[in-house]
Amino acid sequence: MSFNFGDLIEAVEAAVPGDRVALAHGEQVIDWNELRIQSNNLARALIDWGLKPGDRFAFYAYNSADYLVALMACWKARGTHVNVNYRYVAEELAYILADSDATVLVYDARLRDCVADVVDRSPHVRSYVEIGGERADLPAFAAAFEDLVAGSGEPVAIARDPQDRFFIYTGGTTGMPKGVVWTHADLNAIAHGAAAAAGLPVPTTVQEAAAMAAANPDYPRTVCGPPLMHGTGLLTSYGSLLAGGFVATLPSRSFHPEEALDAIDRWQANRLVVVGDAFARPILEALEAEPDRWDVSSMRLINSSGVMWTQGVKDGLIRHMPEATCQDNFSSSEAIGMGVSLTTKDGTVETAKFVVGPRCRVLDDDDKDVVPGSEVTGKVVLGPPNPVEYHKDPEKSARTFRMIDGLRYTVSGDFAQVAADGSVILLGRGSACINSAGEKIFPEEVEEALKLCPTVDDALVFAMPDPKWGQAVAAVVQSQTGFDEGAARDVLRTKLAGYKLPKLIVATVESLRAPNGKADYAKAKGLAGVG
Repeated sequence: MSFNFGDLIEAVEAAVPGDRVALAHGEQVIDWNELRIQSNNLARALIDWGLKPGDRFAFYAYNSADYLVALMACWKARGTHVNVNYRYVAEELAYILADSDATVLVYDARLRDCVADVVDRSPHVRSYVEIGGERADLPAFAAAFEDLVAGSGEPVAIARDPQDRFFIYTGGTTGMPKGVVWTHADLNAIAHGAAAAAGLPVPTTVQEAAAMAAANPDYPRTVCGPPLMHGTGLLTSYGSLLAGGFVATLPSRSFHPEEALDAIDRWQANRLVVVGDAFARPILEALEAEPDRWDVSSMRLINSSGVMWTQGVKDGLIRHMPEATCQDNFSSSEAIGMGVSLTTKDGTVETAKFVVGPRCRVLDDDDKDVVPGSEVTGKVVLGPPNPVEYHKDPEKSARTFRMIDGLRYTVSGDFAQVAADGSVILLGRGSACINSAGEKIFPEEVEEALKLCPTVDDALVFAMPDPKWGQAVAAVVQSQTGFDEGAARDVLRTKLAGYKLPKLIVATVESLRAPNGKADYAKAKGLAGVG
């Protein structure tokens, strides 16, 4: 059951109908036959230019169908995927290219100036491929994507290995981004484990997997809201393609809920990818404002990961999409598949409460399992499959990937308690924990309480210096309708112990999220005047 993604995508291309739509980006539509042709041509061109198995293949681009064509080509040529945040400036781009040892860079023409600034500083990069832009403006160091994908589409003749690598660069909480190194085999094993846990059939060969994809009338038709440069958007999108499905990305640089709903309606999508409330709440507000504008009856799964997703927003989406399940995934780049929280029309669970699988444990300071119902706070660890390492960082690798009870675990950095029923109540990242006179306060817990307050659309919480207690709780709330601090504090007193209450609350109408939906704590601290 150890598959290489390049082998799998070739088998799926051969099995599914060639005229089935594979990719859409606004008015650009690519069927499976064209995906096969374009990705084969790009893979062959890069091999001809000297791409060797394992060479790093970096992506510095906005969402597009071309991004996913290039990813398929990367696998077919045995390149190692490297994601680069498109918000990075030249210095950060140069760092990622050097740290990853990238030899290929696929980039968006709108990011050309930053790329041009690092060419002379990136001696390992041999091939630059520009997506979009005018041919007359193409720089001398680059080749045009549209030229490289043109041709007959003959497959590349290459033997692949399930141990081929896949990098996911993650910003973390401190320092420069680090590359989390996975193998195709381990990512594949996680997907198969999730399928088995859901009672779905698990293929034993690449050919069997492709046949299952071709025979499935409910193949995934996915609308991806977040950036492909981050794990949530990328893994769910390529998972849809490996299952013979379809992915629609949204053409605007920033998220517009109307675009997502238009795509669901147009393609009768059955899956939607969001990142918590930052994406889901605007979709709900659009549906509430114009409930008859879009046909969303096809929706079956709304998928989120990486941030907390409040229960009220989930419940609201289910009202408009009653056949859908809201799947809130407890995962990170280093620890995929820690737990899941499901909401349907028939039942809900409270925010931040997750059911964990057999790979996940919550351990105390002595690496012993936390007793359910004990209210002891423990660290969340996840058993194999695990990443190989952090690229070029043996010290961080040793701290994060540890042997416990004879198995190699990922120590995720998340802290949690275990409820009496065995479910896990997520508290937050230990690195962000606020220590006020010896009391530990997890920002996510306070954030979720703030989101229950009237007129609060979003909230971020962090530590501020306090002369008496060492640290105190500070909060920035986003409110579009006028923030009532007194009313908010009345609610907070019913939800939180006194020592967890914010000493400072600052209100703003500005978004507190980056384009990928992740919290922008630097901006929030700036608004609060906290250094």
